[in-house]
Amino acid sequence: MPRSRSLPQLHDRLFLTDGGLETFLIHQQGVALPDFASFHLLDTYEGEALVRDYFRPYAAIARRHGTGLILDTLTWRASADWGALSGLSAADMVRINRRAVALLEELRDEFAPVPVVISGCLGPRGDGYVPGTQMTVRGAEAYHQPQVDALADAGADMLTAMTLNYVEEAVGITHAARLAAMPIAISFTVETNGRLPTGQSLGSAIRIVDAATSGYPSYYMVNCAHPSHFAHLLDPRESWVRRIRGIRANASCRSHAELNDAAGLDTGDPVALAATYAELRQRLPQLTVLGGCCGTDHRHVEAIAAACAPVAA
Repeated sequence: MPRSRSLPQLHDRLFLTDGGLETFLIHQQGVALPDFASFHLLDTYEGEALVRDYFRPYAAIARRHGTGLILDTLTWRASADWGALSGLSAADMVRINRRAVALLEELRDEFAPVPVVISGCLGPRGDGYVPGTQMTVRGAEAYHQPQVDALADAGADMLTAMTLNYVEEAVGITHAARLAAMPIAISFTVETNGRLPTGQSLGSAIRIVDAATSGYPSYYMVNCAHPSHFAHLLDPRESWVRRIRGIRANASCRSHAELNDAAGLDTGDPVALAATYAELRQRLPQLTVLGGCCGTDHRHVEAIAAACAPVAA
């Protein structure tokens, strides 16, 4: 069984995450991230300094509002296929994943006494918005197992698979996490109609993953979509809805296709986004993991904390 019972976010205390690291660094800091892969920053002292400076405001927000903090490793695209695009070997990817965890361990020491959970981040093998060529469950398990093992061996507290867009990959990743005896959160993305990019409903996806894995995921999340795309579907009377514990929404109400075609970054309205989070938290008190995704930054997370920490108190 996973070490789920040791995850503090499974209780009542609110835990914040960061915002959209990649979009912030690219559009607001002018940092080049080939293939949207932030793990390249781990190759240089200057890159790691950028990462430290990026996370520090979030620790300050958590300290001010009395929340915990979940730090995700810079490994959303640190799997074999994405590394190969930069000529990196399997051994290189193991090294990168291990260094990503070590960096966050250093930041956890710096951020004390804020409670910090280190989450090893996994992403889809393909495009986060387009399912493309879909793997079988066994294929997904085999593909993701090396990264899962590297993050587990490095000492991550848990894993989070983000921006997943079809069920077989989610099930395969969950099987890989089970083999590594690691707690895992599964986070799906949805389109403006609240359905996965495959057209499958969010509820169906969660139920299928739970059925195929004996309910192994510690919890589920929704990320890389605006709450207006899915909030209306979250009926607290539904058992699958009660499995959702985290939201990392986009700042923008635009569709994935519109965001891909946009010339600039749409940062939306932080206060309005936070109000939506607070309404969801009132309706779904199990939502204890709140943060942002594309287009969000520390301003959005500050607003979310201000709106939701009193709800959690």
